[in-house]
Amino acid sequence: MSIFAPRRHTPGFHAGDDLQAGAALRLDGVRMQAIETGRSRLVITALVFLLAFGAVGARMVDVAVIDRNPPKPHAQPQARTDELKMERADISDRTGVLLASSLPTVSLFARPEDLKAAKVDIESAAIRLVAVLPELDLEETIERLSSGRQFVYLKRNLTPRQHYDVNNLGIPGLLFQKGERRIYPHGPLASHAVGVTDVDNKGVAGIEKRFENAMRESREPLALSMDIRVQTIVRNELARSVEEFSAVGGTGMVMDVRTGELLAMVSLPDFDPNDPPPPTDPSMFNRATKGAYEMGSTFKLFNTAMALDLGKANINSSFDASKPLVFGGHTIHDDHALNRWMTVSEILIHSSNIGSARMALDAGTEAQRAFMSRIGMLQAPPLELPEVAGPLIPSPWREINTITIAFGHGLSVTPLQLLAGTAALVNGGEYHAPTLLARAPGDAIPAIRVLKPKTSENMRQLMRMVVTDGTGKKADVPGYEVGGKTGTAEKAGAGGYRKKAVLSSFIAAFPMDAPRYAVLMMIDEPQATKQTFGFITAGWTAAPAAGRVIAQIAPLLGLMPKTLPIPPSGASKGIARTGGGREVAAVE
Repeated sequence: MSIFAPRRHTPGFHAGDDLQAGAALRLDGVRMQAIETGRSRLVITALVFLLAFGAVGARMVDVAVIDRNPPKPHAQPQARTDELKMERADISDRTGVLLASSLPTVSLFARPEDLKAAKVDIESAAIRLVAVLPELDLEETIERLSSGRQFVYLKRNLTPRQHYDVNNLGIPGLLFQKGERRIYPHGPLASHAVGVTDVDNKGVAGIEKRFENAMRESREPLALSMDIRVQTIVRNELARSVEEFSAVGGTGMVMDVRTGELLAMVSLPDFDPNDPPPPTDPSMFNRATKGAYEMGSTFKLFNTAMALDLGKANINSSFDASKPLVFGGHTIHDDHALNRWMTVSEILIHSSNIGSARMALDAGTEAQRAFMSRIGMLQAPPLELPEVAGPLIPSPWREINTITIAFGHGLSVTPLQLLAGTAALVNGGEYHAPTLLARAPGDAIPAIRVLKPKTSENMRQLMRMVVTDGTGKKADVPGYEVGGKTGTAEKAGAGGYRKKAVLSSFIAAFPMDAPRYAVLMMIDEPQATKQTFGFITAGWTAAPAAGRVIAQIAPLLGLMPKTLPIPPSGASKGIARTGGGREVAAVE
């Protein structure tokens, strides 16, 4: 029996129908599979796009909203971007006020060979160039463009407009060189201290020259000890005095007696470092540090301090000033002779030449020379300027020199030496080298003891008496206990001294119970006026200027005036006594 039984046929069903149905089912399955495949691909594509846009959106949020580098506390913004970094560091005063800075600029130069190769009409090019840069000389420009040199400067430090106009000419062979230009925002105000650079941006005077290398290597501003506010006041008052007395010039300085820092240093005439004159111009001369002068009666402070410190005298000692002193064929006399014995305080208050000379003779020549060296009068101070001169010292140093130096003749020093030495007289007896660099809080301050503390205390008392009772009365400022000394020195000339050409100066310190600052005002060759009744001495010229300076800078530097209690009932009404020792009307 065969295992293959014959197929039974159902009525109405044929084999062809069976084949058609199978094919339909197969087509149906293929179609469904294609649809499923398309759906899957669509979903996958949608997911890919969703992830991509999600990533982009997340990055946008990250960039726009989230700061992954928040600023550090107290972080300071950068002064310039990397593209604008200048070759030289800025210079600022002690409060951060900018005194010197640099700006990016371009300079115009030409390559004459390129002009020749491009067959440029030199005369036409020069005419067009001078039209946009009128400060150029036409003939000189034609000569430069026609020269056989490979490189010639035409104009340095173009403004942006000039740069654009020259570039717009389209002349082949005219090129630009990037550089920087030094600017001084305050003009002449601090010119002798800050100094100046040349056309190649190299320091040629002042701090700019002294710290040439340091400012090129450092990006940090160089902070000076100067206070531009104090500098402004000193310059204004000095200029006022120079004009008022038709003087040839003057010097003004302020020093912190505890540190040696110079808050102000003015020399008139001065100059604008943005447009400096030739190096030989008189305005370039710094009288404060470069000029050596006989300082007159201000030197009596050192003479008195020497006698007290050596024990040759005390504050109550007296010396014979009853008649002129004759020594070695020279006669020493007093301008306003009292013709009697005078105490040490009287000698200083009345500025006696005779009394000062006798004190010096008692001390002796060697002792005087040693003391003057110790107080800084025989060597140039180590100030951070290239323009610092040394003293003019007598050689040999004889007894007649001892006598004349006692009242300020025969030894020439710079105003800076006088200021630094006086600071040591009042600050307790310590010499601080003067400096133009700001000292950081906590810095050790170098000091050399040159006087006994008791001597310094006595000198403060004596200097105060000069202002309250002597030649410095016009420097007094109520409430600030000003002390000081006048000096009027005849200037040396051909064949001797010129009596009508004097150097009047006033050296001061305040407040004398606890000195903080020393002030020097010096006027070169003041002329008599009706207001001074014909006098040209320091008491009428330099002392008032010092008083005006102190009155303005004292409150500015945080010093409050001292006022003593109003007198009890029964005393004069409406009167209050100030610490300055002067009576002033009480303010209701």
